[in-house]
Amino acid sequence: MNFLYNFLVFKASIVLSILAIFNKKLKLFVDGRKETFSKISTLKNEQTIWFHVASLGEFEQARPIIEELKKDYKQFKILVTFFSPSGYEIRKNYNLADVVCYLPLDSKSNAKKFVEIVNPKMAIFIKYEFWPNLLNELKRKEIPTILVSGILREKQLFFKSYGGFMRKSLEAFHYFFVQNKTSKELLNSINFKNVKVAGDTRFDRVSKILEQDNSLDFISEFKNGKYTVVAGSTWPEDEQLLVNYINNNATNDEKFIIAPHNIKADAIVALQKSINKKTVLFSDKEDKNLAEYQVFIIDTIGILTKIYAAADLAYVGGGLKTGLHNILEPATFGIPVVIGNNYDKFKEAVDLVKIGGCISIKNQEEFTQNFINFKNDENFRKLTGAINKKYIETNLGATKQIMNYLKDKI
Repeated sequence: MNFLYNFLVFKASIVLSILAIFNKKLKLFVDGRKETFSKISTLKNEQTIWFHVASLGEFEQARPIIEELKKDYKQFKILVTFFSPSGYEIRKNYNLADVVCYLPLDSKSNAKKFVEIVNPKMAIFIKYEFWPNLLNELKRKEIPTILVSGILREKQLFFKSYGGFMRKSLEAFHYFFVQNKTSKELLNSINFKNVKVAGDTRFDRVSKILEQDNSLDFISEFKNGKYTVVAGSTWPEDEQLLVNYINNNATNDEKFIIAPHNIKADAIVALQKSINKKTVLFSDKEDKNLAEYQVFIIDTIGILTKIYAAADLAYVGGGLKTGLHNILEPATFGIPVVIGNNYDKFKEAVDLVKIGGCISIKNQEEFTQNFINFKNDENFRKLTGAINKKYIETNLGATKQIMNYLKDKI
């Protein structure tokens, strides 16, 4: 199985290089990795703590720990590696990291070279990134390695009869900090006892959002004191439901801020044209009386969190098809959240749907009915939002538990 894995990694490197010629995202994936070894060369002979994340969501889980380390342990350099271009492109200039780069493909030679150059004081993997060759190399060099905000599922290869080589790679981890009891029990079932249910560090991250200034003058001008829906990280399937509601059901005293996941010009133009209410773009807001508009399309990145602060209701995209985006950011502001019906891989969504802070919809009828209910019933909005706020508050503390562990190890 180990031979097969390495063969597949080799084949993947060839196939990806070919496909990258025709696909912009894959081109970023391939070309970005060509710079990895030159970037990490600046860390040679430094004391480095290495964080590896898959994409943006996992970065947000690493962020509270990075912030604490930078505050209390300034002597360490911070390396952050990404697997996905969507995360790297947004956070490549993160100011608390000394180096941000792509993780090289997990070949034996890449793993050996990467670990040899960085020689981290500690390696911290986030949530569910498990790369056997890298983990085996960390184990060989006896580098302390931990998993943070881990999620394990029974269908993963570790728990299959033929997954021995993957189970062996888990021996690299000195400690597992997992999000739930199920993950702990699964690891215990394959004889890993160095496990603690610490929760999700993202709760600590989103809680801190409340401490910053979340006001945006142009959002306040647009909102103009009216009931406002913020739809964040939307995909075409989300926008179809949203636009149908705006065009056919929205009242004049109801405003909408849409922050699409895809902000390419052609997609933004198509979205704007599909809406028959007065609509303005972020990129075209200057010299406009924003209060006159009913729909505001945010064709930029980096400000969605602050925009949620102005919402009376949030819709978070991705849950209909492509993968649910972050629902904790709007939840921390104590507002109700609506999502699609494919959310079972996201513990916080499962929890919030169960306790009533988050409403799941699967079609236009359910979308429209819930939006009308929230618009017309202020008490319902407040009670639903309060559930979300309390859920955030009761799940704080994962970062502190992890930092207590790290203080004894570094």
